[in-house]
Parts: sequence; structure tokens; C-alpha cells
Amino acid sequence: MDKAAARGDFTCADQALGSLPMRSFSHPDQLRHAPRFFLMRGEVRPNFEVPARAEALEAALHRLGLPPATAAPATRAQLETVHRPDYLDFLEGALQAWEALPERGPEAVPNIHATADALANGGRRPDSIVGQVAWYTADNACPIGPGTWEAAIAAAGVALAAAGEAAAGRSAYALCRPPGHHAYAARAGGHCYLNNAALAAEALRRAGCPRVAVIDIDSHHGNGTQGVFWERGDVLTVSVHADPHRYYPFFTGHAEERGAGAGEGANLNLPLPFGTGDEGWLGAIRHGIEAARAFRAEALVVSLGFDASAEEPLNALAVTPDGFARAGEALAGLRLPAAIVQEGGYNVDLIGTLLERFLTGWGEAR
Repeated sequence: MDKAAARGDFTCADQALGSLPMRSFSHPDQLRHAPRFFLMRGEVRPNFEVPARAEALEAALHRLGLPPATAAPATRAQLETVHRPDYLDFLEGALQAWEALPERGPEAVPNIHATADALANGGRRPDSIVGQVAWYTADNACPIGPGTWEAAIAAAGVALAAAGEAAAGRSAYALCRPPGHHAYAARAGGHCYLNNAALAAEALRRAGCPRVAVIDIDSHHGNGTQGVFWERGDVLTVSVHADPHRYYPFFTGHAEERGAGAGEGANLNLPLPFGTGDEGWLGAIRHGIEAARAFRAEALVVSLGFDASAEEPLNALAVTPDGFARAGEALAGLRLPAAIVQEGGYNVDLIGTLLERFLTGWGEAR
């Protein structure tokens, strides 16, 4: 891949699919983010989004013979194609402001959130860093500590490098950590700070791909990606996930959410009952694939989560390793250039195997 593509400076081009082996990308700064705080059912517990996730996934890439190239971190200009400048200022400077507080904890964590009622009644961003952490985060799963900003912009750059490959008519895997699909244009949530998949989709649009499909198979609804493209008709967002009546992010992810304005009909949610296994999950993915075909997508972004596994610590679905291999094969069957962007999956002992199965299934379909 040329240096321009590695920086995310690319144009969408028609090239033969499969003309080169799949590339993979990562960045060592993704290991710098080591969050400690996590609130679960009223108890503070260790955070599941640990650096060992990236190490397990990278080991799998080496076993597959796909050692990742190092992508350049995302630039401010690239981040602003999806995220608001004030939010980026907050993320970059939050830790320094937090560390100036007396009697503070080691990470910036909110003890209040900006509620819908407050926002509807003219709520505004506070000056205090304590208030700003509340303003810019949707939940308590995004502590900001040493290395968080550096890891987030590295992950975004990894997704953009994969998008560069897709714009050139190929497919690539982006080992992104922290994940991104819960991040809105100006709000972090669910372990996510910058929306890697949305950045990849927007980069493909700006490279000249008229219609881009995002298919999210993480077990949690891709609420941030939905929010970014809610009023856009040029990006189809599809999410296959566990029933949000009982599962994070709880407030969105229902089938009747279809987009608004120019985006009406360009959002498809496929919520599944708890305990759904391979056949039901794969059936929903096939539904999303048919939607992408009907949309006439010319490029694909896959938000790849492994937390649909039956062996996840907080599992709601019951997908097997064979199910992930079949999902890779089905999605590759679209025959579209693709950026495969890593999202969740927190069973460190298993996610490397699941990545191997997914990418092997993808390669067999090609």
C-alpha cells in the first residue's frame, strides 16, 4: 500500500477484488489505554476493555500470516469529518484538566450525566471538567486516563488505513482498540471514544464511493454509528444485536428506527432475542446483506464484534466459532471492497480464535 493510502489520503477506484492478499493494520499506541473503572450492577469491577484484547487479536493475525502494518494516527482534520471540534478538544485535554482537581481519582469518570430532560430545557456545557466529563460521556464505561487519547487516535488511524485499502478496491482488517461504534459525533460511551467505523465510512464517501454500507455484527447496537448517519441517505447502517429492552445501550436499537430526513429508510436494526444462536444470528446478517444489495452499496464497512459469542463474560447471544466463520463467508459474498473494523469481544482467551475463523471464512468466500 502506498504512503498516501496509509495516511487516509485516497480516492475510490475500481480494482479487481482479491487482486492482493488482505492487509491488516494496527498501532502500538492502542496498548497505552488501560482503563480501570467499570460500574456493573451497582458494583465497581475491573474494566473488560483491556490491552490484552489487542495482543490476542494481533497474535491471531500472525498465526494467519497477516502481520499488521502500523497505520498513522488519525489527524485532527480526519477526525473532524465525523466528530465535533469541541468534543475533540475535550478528549485531548480531559486528563490534564482532571489531574488539576484536588482529591481526584486516577481517571476522569462522571458522577452525573446530561439527561434528555436537561438538554430539552436548554442544557449547556459546563465549564468545570467534572461537568464536561458528564456532558461528553453517555455512561461510566469510558474512563479517560493516561494513554486514552493516544490510543483512540491510533485506533481511528487504523480504521482509516483499512478504508484506504477499500477505496482502492481491496479489503483489509483494522485491529482497532478502543472500539468505536458507541461513540457519537460528540459523546463517548460503551468503551468507545472515536467512531472508527463511521470514520472509515465517511472516508470512503469522500474518496468517491457513492454508497457505503456499514454492517455491524457486534452484539450491542451500533448506536453511535446510527446517530452519525441518522439523516444521511448515502450511508446505509445495519446493526444485528441483542434485544435492547434488556441489553446495552437500552435506549436505541429497535426495529422501528429507520432514520430521518434524507436518511429515512437508510437505517436497519435487527434486534434478536436473548440466547439466539448461529442460525438466527446468521439469518439476521443475511437480511442485512440483502439490504446492502438493495441499497446498491459500492463499498462495505464491517463493525466486527466477537461479543455475540456464547463464551463472552456478558453474553446475550450464543454464537459459536463456526457461526463467525460462516458470517465472514456470508459478508465476503457481497463481493465489495471492505474495511473490517474491530469492535467488541472481551473473552481474551477466545477472541483470537474467533478472528481466525471469521477471516478464514472471509477468505474462502473470496
